[in-house]
Amino acid sequence: MVEAVGNNISKWGEGPVWHAGVLYYVDIEGHRVCSFNPSTGEEKSWNVGERVGLVVPREKGGFVFAGDNGFSFLDPETGGTTFIADPEPDKKPDNRFNDGKCDPNGRLWAGTISTVKKTGDATLYCLDSEGTVTTKFSGVTNSNGLCWTRDGTGMYYIDTPTKKIRRFDFDAAKGEISNETIAIDTEACEGSPDGMTIDENDNLWVAFCRGSVVRCFDPKTAAVLDTIELPVTGVTSCAFGGDDLGTLYITTGIFPNLEEEGAGLIYAARPGVKGMPSVPYAG
Repeated sequence: MVEAVGNNISKWGEGPVWHAGVLYYVDIEGHRVCSFNPSTGEEKSWNVGERVGLVVPREKGGFVFAGDNGFSFLDPETGGTTFIADPEPDKKPDNRFNDGKCDPNGRLWAGTISTVKKTGDATLYCLDSEGTVTTKFSGVTNSNGLCWTRDGTGMYYIDTPTKKIRRFDFDAAKGEISNETIAIDTEACEGSPDGMTIDENDNLWVAFCRGSVVRCFDPKTAAVLDTIELPVTGVTSCAFGGDDLGTLYITTGIFPNLEEEGAGLIYAARPGVKGMPSVPYAG
């Protein structure tokens, strides 16, 4: 069973992350970083003045976000932002940052999207704790969901138009990926794979935009283990949260050409498994 939580309606909700008892996420087209505290019902948002594709907590306090203009810090007390770095300044005006997460060592991995769907024009980058950005994987079009295995030796990654979920071996000490394989081909699934998360059993929970579902896959066999159906089309991403990490929070967005009640809300489900704790940015 899935139910809507909170009252905030995002134009295009994305990138949920659970941290210190609060769910954080972004409204890309609303230019906002948002929060929802399920214990109190309190909701907040911060307008960052640009399309924002992701937000993660920062070990030193506050947050890191990335959007139209690269990586920046956000001070939630003042709403002020501080620029960090932009790997694509003036070079690709049709690109912006999309989804991203921190690896087990607190580096922020985040990729860009070609908003004009120029094939191969986007890139997956990594922001290390010193504020240096390096290229990790090139030739993608819509860099989207990513997550790491429980033991930190593997990384999964989605370039949405390919409809494939890649797996890499991951060197946590060096922050390097290698030995690319295709773990899951979702071509036969309705919708396109968007954001994803991983549970305590190393199974993948993947939001399918235009598919109205979140599907759980066993990445070893590619079998679908569970399906959570939602009442809206724009299902964008998911993250485990709650005191026991047993609640799956799901972000959604609004398609301008569709009239759907409940689009843009956050949804929650209790699928019977727990997720993994989020890792804050170490810089």
